[in-house]
Amino acid sequence: MFVGPFMAVFTLVFLAPIAYSLYLSVFRTQMVGGTQFVGLDNYARALGDPQFWDGVARVGLFLVVQVPIMLGIALLVALALDSGRLYGTSFFRISIFMPYAVPAVVATLMWGFMYGTRFGLVGNLNDLLGTSLPNPLSPDLVLASIGNIVTWEFVGYNMLIFYSALRVVPHSLYEAAEIDGAGQWRVITAIKLPAIRGALVIATIFSIIGSFQLFNEPSILQSLAPNAITTSFTPNLYAYSLSFSGQQYNYSATVAIIMGLITMVVAYVVQLRGMRKEA
Repeated sequence: MFVGPFMAVFTLVFLAPIAYSLYLSVFRTQMVGGTQFVGLDNYARALGDPQFWDGVARVGLFLVVQVPIMLGIALLVALALDSGRLYGTSFFRISIFMPYAVPAVVATLMWGFMYGTRFGLVGNLNDLLGTSLPNPLSPDLVLASIGNIVTWEFVGYNMLIFYSALRVVPHSLYEAAEIDGAGQWRVITAIKLPAIRGALVIATIFSIIGSFQLFNEPSILQSLAPNAITTSFTPNLYAYSLSFSGQQYNYSATVAIIMGLITMVVAYVVQLRGMRKEA
């Protein structure tokens, strides 16, 4: 009875939408014949859809490059804050975390205007220097520009996870290391990093899920860079475009389900690998 209210809400807002998406994915609505049961035809179509796989490859590249950079910066900042040698620790902690408090829509709009070559910071620098800097919203650089926005947004969030894990490491370990003559680098590699391995795994899993769910940033920047960001730029943007622009609700649900399964498998593999290392 205690968990009953939770289970009711969980069923309504989590299980029911998944079940309805699965239901939609096995049907197809046609102009002639109406809605018909097609079984796994939508899944076969998605698995052979080059637009879908281009989006998957794009977010895969984003994951491989952006996530290590973001987590590396967050870890370095957390170690610096925990070292006790940094003046103004509270100020730096709040300042680095503050971008996470900015809504993703506002952050993307802000960076989008700075990236602008006609009205933004890049354009002002072009006028000041009398040259033409690379356009951050060009097809070749737009993914890196989005990575910069996401890194700016979530470094503070991951830093807080790592910093919180470092604060609960027993000080007796540091005292024993000092008695043994261990330097700072040895303390970091032999005590701090192993102690926060669980936090590193959690942050990595969250970042993997966030990378595969990439939507807000490309969706907002699409109006500023229509030639660089297409409707299939990411799988989530592709599913959204299919549903709300193309009225292909059944196929959109199929794309969403396949992407959810891919995300779940990758996150599980990372978690399993992290648990084995910790053991």
